[in-house]
Amino acid sequence: MSTVTPPDPHNQKNSVKEDEINRFNAIADEWWNRTGPMSPLHEMNSLRIEWIQKILKTHTSFDHSHPILDIGCGVGIASEGLATLGYNVLGVDAAKDVIQAAQNHLDTIPLPPNSGDITYRVGTIEELVSEKKQFQIVNALELLEHVNDPQEFIQNIATLLTDNGITFVSTINRNIPSFLFAKVGAEYLTRKLPVGTHQWKQFITPAELCKMAHNAGLRVVDIAGLTMRPNGWKITQDVKINYMVCLSKI
Repeated sequence: MSTVTPPDPHNQKNSVKEDEINRFNAIADEWWNRTGPMSPLHEMNSLRIEWIQKILKTHTSFDHSHPILDIGCGVGIASEGLATLGYNVLGVDAAKDVIQAAQNHLDTIPLPPNSGDITYRVGTIEELVSEKKQFQIVNALELLEHVNDPQEFIQNIATLLTDNGITFVSTINRNIPSFLFAKVGAEYLTRKLPVGTHQWKQFITPAELCKMAHNAGLRVVDIAGLTMRPNGWKITQDVKINYMVCLSKI
């Protein structure tokens, strides 16, 4: 069963950049096109889910009846990947049209038998905090570089986590290679992403992210790179451009 829950208009949206929301809403109907403007997310998704699943298998205290929060879920690319593995998922995104596209895709192409349930909701992390929600697992994939205050966002994730809960964060490093590959190459040369998808100054180095985590009372469990090779994306130890971090609430 899946539903779309409307947001509370009275809650603050400190993490949300309206221009980002408008940009993503404008291409909502194209997100599930595997060769469209969000093709890199599709190309990386199976590896992201594989990495998350590997760590979750070691997290033996996780109660599978509780949903994984997929904050900034977009059209549900990662949400559906996790649900296919049997996890229940709450997908939350501030972009209304994007959430509607997620629901439409789920309604049109149902998940395989024995999949977990997905509930989609239009909303923000601040709303979840104000509602005193708690989650054992929180995903924030390809999101941190799009929020107003990354440190506050990480703090909000920590607030949402139960004791010993874990979060998976993926983002983009800030250096010359990432500028050339993730900004100039992806948006202007190969047109893999729409122009304006990323602002290079908003990219976050691993050291900065680890400091944010420490400030929020989180410890680093694992870190891995997502690296483009001639034969596709690979999980590596190279965090020069795209990387993923698993953090645990101390």
